[in-house]
Amino acid sequence: MAAPKFSPVAPMSRARAYRSPDHVPDNWMPDRPAEIPGFQPQGPRRGNPGPDQGFALRIARQLAPSLHMQGGEHVEDAIRGCLGVALRRASLFSRAPVVHDVKMAFTMWGFLAEMPPTDLIEFRQPLFAGLRHVGHHYAEARVVADMVPEATLRLTPAEIDASRWRELLGV
Repeated sequence: MAAPKFSPVAPMSRARAYRSPDHVPDNWMPDRPAEIPGFQPQGPRRGNPGPDQGFALRIARQLAPSLHMQGGEHVEDAIRGCLGVALRRASLFSRAPVVHDVKMAFTMWGFLAEMPPTDLIEFRQPLFAGLRHVGHHYAEARVVADMVPEATLRLTPAEIDASRWRELLGV
């Protein structure tokens, strides 16, 4: 292969070829102290790990002006509660969260509807109350996230409708 003129190798030098190293290292083994063998551990209060989960918070904050709060509800409570649902859906598909994950969570809980069903409002208000203080209410936020069945999380955004909330939440 021709070398460019600015190359530091003299044009008449012998061409180099690939050589194997003198020592071939052993195969890599997951033997470091913090290495997780196998799949990610699951259990209570472990959540649903996935890549770039902080991006869901940015998406949720961009959608915040379109949320419809009822009396006594706070936007931050809705964001914190629905964030767990959105992240759970994203990690189910082994990917980072996208806008559809967050919109689906807001839709199934009725926050994107101007007039959600009254029984949904009565059901969600005690669940979402105070979730904005996630440092003190992590267990409550996990309850909201874990309440949504996996079958619902696998639905497409077009199949989610707040009027079918009992069916979607398995209540």
